[in-house]
Amino acid sequence: MKDSIAELSKDLGLELLNNCASVTVAESCTGGGLASAITETEGSSRWFRVGFVTYSDFFKQTLLNVPATLIEREGSVSEAVVRCMVEGAVNLAQADYGIAVSGIAGPTGGRPSKPVGTVWFAWKSIDGIGSKRLIFSGNRSMVRTQAIEFSLKQLLHIAKRSNTV
Repeated sequence: MKDSIAELSKDLGLELLNNCASVTVAESCTGGGLASAITETEGSSRWFRVGFVTYSDFFKQTLLNVPATLIEREGSVSEAVVRCMVEGAVNLAQADYGIAVSGIAGPTGGRPSKPVGTVWFAWKSIDGIGSKRLIFSGNRSMVRTQAIEFSLKQLLHIAKRSNTV
């Protein structure tokens, strides 16, 4: 899967360069893995703005302006929170595209309504904000890797879509 991630990052970079566009990420459960995958790509400084690793709720609130009341009501692993995370990241970075990731990578922390492997994603582009929940299987490392791969695929998809509009 590592080669797939490297290829996706390279393809994303080429697409963003062709669009003269930039991207930012806001990560929780991936712990900086998405930013790391992106910056493995040579020349990524031309299109990658900044990565926010907001593993704790405190920094989701203070850095990305996620309301504490929202986290208390919905939980950190929720659609509402990742939508706020991506909005905050894109605004701070003044980027064209952004993606936020928050989930339960395990092996603990799951519950019936949010089992281990639950990951919420939100992305933002000129077309607006979208979101999706996926439930991945496997151990902690596998969940994180799948979340990184999905994030890159989603960013590439929205960058290509925006380029054709």
